[in-house]
Amino acid sequence: MPTSECICCGSEFEWRWEEAFDKYGFTDGAQPDTWTVVAELERAGYIVKAEDHPLHNTTISSIRKDGRELMPDEDGDIDIGHDDPREYLPQELIELLDERLP
Repeated sequence: MPTSECICCGSEFEWRWEEAFDKYGFTDGAQPDTWTVVAELERAGYIVKAEDHPLHNTTISSIRKDGRELMPDEDGDIDIGHDDPREYLPQELIELLDERLP
């Protein structure tokens, strides 16, 4: 499980990559590790957009590669910021993030 230094108390803070897609993740935005997940995706060649939610966690709202949106929501079935990203992300992204941020 990835760890970071807590910005409030300096202790070690454990987190999961799924929190970067959760409006209330990273202790409701107190710990800004969404950008760590964004950086890993960008290193792998993806174009990533993150959306700020005042008073809450910044969440990943778009992942693109080769002109293709990998977080499609044409029929409004995905509630980004609330639904489990393991349920809507392509398996290739889940495997990449599990590998890089176990």
